[in-house]
Amino acid sequence: MTRPPSLLLALAAAALLASGAARAEGDPAAGEKLFRQCRSCHAVEPDKNRVGPSLHGVVGRPAGSAAGFAGYSEGLKGAGFVWDDARLDAYLTNPKAVIPDSRMSFAGVPGAEERANLIAYLKTAR
Repeated sequence: MTRPPSLLLALAAAALLASGAARAEGDPAAGEKLFRQCRSCHAVEPDKNRVGPSLHGVVGRPAGSAAGFAGYSEGLKGAGFVWDDARLDAYLTNPKAVIPDSRMSFAGVPGAEERANLIAYLKTAR
């Protein structure tokens, strides 16, 4: 069966959008592998703070509020926002651009796909 070119273009566009939407959601398994480099400072277990706070339940938590963690900068303690996908994405891109006095010495994750994967993994840490 021969399909008109416009239908083929529409099908190709739909396939590209679907694959992009899947990437935007992130891959938790890939994020878990990437998180290994974060483990020297962060844990995902509840109440297990290290140099940085536990990231257990970070998605949906007010910034600067992990239980038992006293090492937050003033900027992070007073940030006044809740961690969601967009805030995590911005922070993981460039922590100092979001919280200038951030004590996190990590420069950021340049790749959008890697950030999406990390965020997807952090969502599983509940």
